[in-house]
Amino acid sequence: MIRLVLFDIDGTLVHTGHAGTKAFAKTFATEFDLHHGSEKMKFAGRTDVSLVREFFKIHGLDESPAHFRQFFARYVFWLDHILAHSTGHACLGIFEFIRELQNLPNPPLLGLLTGNIQLGAEIKLRAFGLWDFFVMGGFADDHEDRNHIAVAALERGRRVLGKDLQPQEIVVIGDTPFDVRCGKFIGAKTLAVATGGSKLEELKPCGADWTVADLTKISVREICPR
Repeated sequence: MIRLVLFDIDGTLVHTGHAGTKAFAKTFATEFDLHHGSEKMKFAGRTDVSLVREFFKIHGLDESPAHFRQFFARYVFWLDHILAHSTGHACLGIFEFIRELQNLPNPPLLGLLTGNIQLGAEIKLRAFGLWDFFVMGGFADDHEDRNHIAVAALERGRRVLGKDLQPQEIVVIGDTPFDVRCGKFIGAKTLAVATGGSKLEELKPCGADWTVADLTKISVREICPR
């Protein structure tokens, strides 16, 4: 039985109209007077902390805790501001998929497994009416490496559901090979959706338990059988 379903955010739950990328660029410009470089970076599947570190390296800026704190304190302000004027939307089928999960006789706990910092995740999901569906999660605040964010999510899941929660009772849903990889890292089942950072043909070789174009192409009963 599936007891916990963990969702990635960007490209899996929502499309923000690149609000995160824009907020990164705005923060680098306003806080550090650095106006170039983020346009060359690949954001899909990455963690916020690793992206900031990469940008600091590009510009030879000290990767100090103080600089990270300075960045993220301003980043959430710009993210909230930019999202208020965003043309983003929830991914196809996501509300219906969540409703199906909730209507199961023994509904699984819903959580997040994301490279966003927790406050950034909340800002993004509140903008699209999705935040309140999720009870717990793993975030970039927990670790810079996505695989270890998955470990944090597993540990939190066990605190909520009990120490007997097994990895095979978890499904990780995401839109990039990074999501599949981190799900496999903790021994969870994985569902890859081609609604964001990777195309269907790029996801199929990753070996997820299920790979679909979007969440309208799979039934909740397929991943959560009786």
